[in-house]
Amino acid sequence: ALVLLGRFLDMGSWAVDLALSVGIFPYVLKLLQTTTNELRQILVFIWTKILALDKSCQIDLVKDGGHTYFIRFLDSSGAFPEQRAMAAFVLAVIVDGHRRGQEACLEANLVGVCLGHLEASRPNDPQPEPLFLQWLCLCLGKLWEDFMEAQITGREANAFEKLAPLLSEPQPEVRAAAVFALGTLLDIGFDSSKSVVEDEFDDDEKIRAEDAIIKSLLDVVSDGSPLVRAEVAVALARFAFGHKQHLKLAAASYWKPQSSSLLTSLPSIAKLHDAGSATIVSMHMSPLTRASTDSQPVAREARISSSPLGSSGLMHGSPLSDDSSLHSDSGIMHDSVSNGAVHQQRLLDNAVYSQCVRAMFALAKDPSPRIASLGRRVLSIIGIEQVVAKPSKPTGRPGEAATASHTPLAGLARSSSWFDMHAGNLPLSFRTPPVSPPRANYLSGLRRVCSLEFRPHLLSSPEGLADPLLGATGSERSLLPLSTIYNWSCGHFSKPLLGGADASPEIVTKREEKEKFALEHIAKCQHSSISKLNNNPIANWDTRFETGTKTALLHPFSPIVVAADENERIRVWNYEEATLLNGFD
Repeated sequence: ALVLLGRFLDMGSWAVDLALSVGIFPYVLKLLQTTTNELRQILVFIWTKILALDKSCQIDLVKDGGHTYFIRFLDSSGAFPEQRAMAAFVLAVIVDGHRRGQEACLEANLVGVCLGHLEASRPNDPQPEPLFLQWLCLCLGKLWEDFMEAQITGREANAFEKLAPLLSEPQPEVRAAAVFALGTLLDIGFDSSKSVVEDEFDDDEKIRAEDAIIKSLLDVVSDGSPLVRAEVAVALARFAFGHKQHLKLAAASYWKPQSSSLLTSLPSIAKLHDAGSATIVSMHMSPLTRASTDSQPVAREARISSSPLGSSGLMHGSPLSDDSSLHSDSGIMHDSVSNGAVHQQRLLDNAVYSQCVRAMFALAKDPSPRIASLGRRVLSIIGIEQVVAKPSKPTGRPGEAATASHTPLAGLARSSSWFDMHAGNLPLSFRTPPVSPPRANYLSGLRRVCSLEFRPHLLSSPEGLADPLLGATGSERSLLPLSTIYNWSCGHFSKPLLGGADASPEIVTKREEKEKFALEHIAKCQHSSISKLNNNPIANWDTRFETGTKTALLHPFSPIVVAADENERIRVWNYEEATLLNGFD
């Protein structure tokens, strides 16, 4: 009967909903108290399908001690990795946003069980099950998320040393899950429930762990998978909250007046400056984002009074040149970090903070608009904003290059950055709306760091608020970007898991054709280095360019070559048939 129930639940969410509506929940919950080995696998499968649809069952599972059943199954040696991955999924749902579930699973040594599997998979299993590794990481991440006791347990068990090797796994889902787990080990720097004793508990061990974690994350900032880079951005955002002032100091070192140009002092942003398109790209340091540890009203007032934003000319939007605005912001940044806000000992090395700032800039320039948006939000946490002045319309002859005019500060727009202008070249699934001035309905609870055109208005508000991020209606926590790997991974168990044998002949045929196509071209890639261009007929082929061929690009799988000459004329040839497929100037 349980096998038939499992097959029925696998048919889809409608089947799960229908089964729950007829009252099977108390029955399958009571079965978790049995010790019969024959029922373990099917019960884990049934609960996987139930929790994939209805995560509210986590409360009843913890109340009846059901979490221990899945921890024992996860720790058993007789189960297959795919089945243990389901158990890890069930446990991840139990601890997801549920403090009682986190406490219960921590007491049942879930951290030790998961880390034991991660450690055992490295030397003994050269090809571990990716799904199992992925859900071990996600389960640990959800257990550690915003739960200090579990984070301390993970650091004491050297969890970061066992997770770091997973960052080199071939599957991007495993790497992204490992980044998520490492990121949740980072202390975000504010927890109103923490006591002084907890805040100072094992501080050296915490610093050592965070140093190792952040160095591991810096190694995958340029990972080839956008899924991984997005999780790195989320993890760096958590790190920025815990080390905000130190990162501000590292960023401020780039803004010293000794350099004549911001773009020369920040090589990582130089590519954003495109003189041909007459777009001025500048980064503005926001004095309005203070660290969570800065709560002294005297220092706050000092920053306001010393800020150039308080001058009457700027308050009325007087025109400023690009250089002057940069120097003004540089002064603001210097004041905001030198007025007594930071006196404690530096936690990590200067080089680590500098590398983190560079990594944040790199993410803000990511070719994926979604990740670039995450990178800009990370920069906003440490008080850095991108402000892009729209190019002025050319007034001279049509052939003249347009030049950017000095527009009033209030005319600066944030909606036409390099990322947004090039977003059309990227897949729609990875596109995000261009950044616009704050709107009331922009993502629930999210309040953007305001750009310079809004700051004079904020500073002249009746409250005289020095930090718009700390208004009375919200909290800094709402600024943290949210991870997506967990919810994305949950979709795997929402799909049918037993339908492979019942697939229609058409689906099987298409799958076989795709597999054959993939295997053939993988073989071509593996042997591509053997063939030489001299043995290819294109080597001695006339491409019919008057000035000769300047460069050529071969298609990796098809007999197609794209050639170009010095006058930027493009020709696309099929070199096996010696035919011109396309050409344009």
